Amino acid sequence: MNRYIKWLIALAIGYALWSYWAVPHSGIQDSTDYQVVNGVVQHSDQFVLTSLAPYAGEFRVLSKENYSFGREAELSPVDFALGWDRMADPAVYKHLSIRQSNRWYYWRYENAPPIPVQEIQSQSANTHLIPATKTIAKQLAQIDQDDLIYLKGRLVEVKAQDGWTWRSSLSREDTGNGACELMLVEEVRVISKL
Repeated sequence: MNRYIKWLIALAIGYALWSYWAVPHSGIQDSTDYQVVNGVVQHSDQFVLTSLAPYAGEFRVLSKENYSFGREAELSPVDFALGWDRMADPAVYKHLSIRQSNRWYYWRYENAPPIPVQEIQSQSANTHLIPATKTIAKQLAQIDQDDLIYLKGRLVEVKAQDGWTWRSSLSREDTGNGACELMLVEEVRVISKL
């Protein structure tokens, strides 16, 4: 019996350590009762988030990249490269080579684009995700590439006490530096898995 108890304790400790390290952590508390007053959300003692626009929709996860270092990772532990409209169709985006690195999203094609380049640019984006709660952080961690998901929240601007700023794009037509969406995620669900 003593051996059985030791085994259970070791298993419980192992699970606790796995749960802590496997799930990206966010500084936002596990509560959905935070207040948005005049578009402002207080995030810990370090950051203030200003709501720029509501944001919601169905998206295909084209790629996913986790981050654990840097100031941005304190807020946004994961980026999703998201596709919508024709870029949510596997028959289209599977003809592209898609990757993420250093908070950027890259795509390329071999011979000819599967759809016009302007559509690829305007129907996909790298999205920095700020989970509103620890529960949402866990849900985001469980989402896989190619999942069709629903996200609801708000595009935000983040300001730190020392003047550092991180601001979301508000256009689906822009590309390059500053074109990523910065989203406070208040609701997430998987619609289907590919």
